[in-house]
Amino acid sequence: SKSKAHFYFIALPALFKEELQNTEAEEGGTATLRCELTKPEAPVEWRKGDVTLYPGLKYEMKQQGCAAELVIYDLELDDS
Repeated sequence: SKSKAHFYFIALPALFKEELQNTEAEEGGTATLRCELTKPEAPVEWRKGDVTLYPGLKYEMKQQGCAAELVIYDLELDDS
């Protein structure tokens, strides 16, 4: 008789391998926030409080492998 093997795959959530660090930048300048995740290409959603950020003139999102970056352009006090 042939034995059947059963495999169970559990999708683990992506966790922070390297958490977001505080970044200091000058008004009118550019800030880059970077974090590293435990899963490559995991979907990342950037938020400021309850507001989801979307790419545009102000924000640029980059993701390569496990690294996710948010670039904020033309900084204002409101961006802190």
